[in-house]
Amino acid sequence: MRIGLISDTHLPSLIHSLDELGPEVGEFLASVELILHGGDISRPSVLDWMEAYAPIRAARGNHDVFEDDRVEDRVYLEIEGWRIAMAHDLRREDRPITEIIERDFAGLEPDIVIGGDTHVERLEYRDGVVLMNSGSPNLLHHKETRLGTVAFLELEPDRLHAEIVTLGHSEGSPNPGTPRHLEIVERRVVHATHDGEPISLPDVPNETEIPAD
Repeated sequence: MRIGLISDTHLPSLIHSLDELGPEVGEFLASVELILHGGDISRPSVLDWMEAYAPIRAARGNHDVFEDDRVEDRVYLEIEGWRIAMAHDLRREDRPITEIIERDFAGLEPDIVIGGDTHVERLEYRDGVVLMNSGSPNLLHHKETRLGTVAFLELEPDRLHAEIVTLGHSEGSPNPGTPRHLEIVERRVVHATHDGEPISLPDVPNETEIPAD
């Protein structure tokens, strides 16, 4: 299954729809079977727009002061044998994975943890858990409105492919995002890249960290 990750859209702002940035976000969402929004949606109309592409579930962000059945404080689901947990604010994301799970997902044993809030893309595999933050498609790194990043997960039994995707560049406003990629087969990292360059895999296969910028 292919799952699209998106977060921190904060719409409407200087733009009312992600369509105003160009076709890139819509083309990405058209390629997935499920959308997970990491929060700070701001208006349910954003979810309506995305749901035209695929079913959507979302974590409630601190800017999401509306009621909608698609929005939850914590999202938990199991797909192809992988346990996924999502919340908006996982700060600090560099804390031990056990601390993140204990504070935000007590009683759960996720294989994949997804957050938002920081507007900074992140992809790691630590202590047997994949940690992802898709950044923001339009306000990446808290810069002015421009194309940013999204992410996706491709899940099969015993195989996971995770990727941070840069959406291109807006005219006059370079994309500050860095693409990253991680592939896990039978709980072992078999391939990882950062900005297109292969990363040397460590001796311990469940402690691969994609370098931060």
